[in-house]
Amino acid sequence: MQLEKNKIEELRNLLATPQKIVILSHTNPDGDAIGSSLAWAEILKSEGHDVACIVPNKYPYYLEFMPNCESMVIYKSDEAAAAKAVKAADIIFCLDFHTMSRLDGLSDLIDENQHAKRVLIDHHLDPMEDFDLMLSYPKASSTCYLVALIIEMLYGVERISRDMAENLFVGMMTDTGNFAFSSVTPDVFRVVSILAATGISIPDIHINVYNSFTEGRARLFGYVINRKMKIFHNGTVAHMSLTADELRRFWFQQGDSEGFVNYPLTIKKMKMSAIFTEHSDFIRVSLRSRGDIDVNIFAQRYFHGGGHKNAAGGKSFMSMDETIKFYEQCVKDYAAEGLLK
Repeated sequence: MQLEKNKIEELRNLLATPQKIVILSHTNPDGDAIGSSLAWAEILKSEGHDVACIVPNKYPYYLEFMPNCESMVIYKSDEAAAAKAVKAADIIFCLDFHTMSRLDGLSDLIDENQHAKRVLIDHHLDPMEDFDLMLSYPKASSTCYLVALIIEMLYGVERISRDMAENLFVGMMTDTGNFAFSSVTPDVFRVVSILAATGISIPDIHINVYNSFTEGRARLFGYVINRKMKIFHNGTVAHMSLTADELRRFWFQQGDSEGFVNYPLTIKKMKMSAIFTEHSDFIRVSLRSRGDIDVNIFAQRYFHGGGHKNAAGGKSFMSMDETIKFYEQCVKDYAAEGLLK
């Protein structure tokens, strides 16, 4: 994959002198959001920039092993530090999201800083904001992959440290389903080989990400699959749901439901899956699909969201029962248009 050289040169010019920089990523940050932010921050700091990484809320506990993640400012628990950094910023980098609505309350702080340059580094479809510089590549497998390519073009791969490589690998691994999605290209593996050459332990990273959950998460998973998974539309569509009471019953922690939505797609006929998770003032909707079924369009049309063709999300402001009924009707409507073959 080739990045546009004129945009890389524009980025180089922006970073030619030391700047005060804020790196932002989305609510409920995942491996790609955390990994890309931390790796980008490390290379910028090594160039003499003053850098702060900010996320709206806490990252999942099983990502706490990632190098330097403790340096991230969590807006929900330290609004003052986040506000101070954003107010002083000369450049604001937006990584792994394409609309400020993914920042929840943090977006108000960004609006108050009108002098900072805004730079997007992302791989989601259809960016919804105006940026001074957009490095937006929807065909890229992950934002970490993009950051690795940017570092390579700006500074050379020899500048990628072991910590940076570990963070970048986490994002590339998690956003590609262990390098199994259609977005994986030969160049992705070329970048992986560069990261591996720094001495990172790929088995240890895999264990930390996928085999470090709590007992509560294991029991919650069994409950969801056994009691809450409904299959309909001739066995090709599924949905699951978790209420706030159910989450409390299984000692839910941020990130515990990560990956649940993918499980119905292991069923042979399955084409589309959804999980609805209740929060205090909305229901989070996660969508996954196979092949040509476009859940990005589905999320945009019905759930105020978006994402990728086969992985998207949104929100519902109805009750759980109403959300489920609405989803089932939307599936019928989608199928009637020939979009769910």
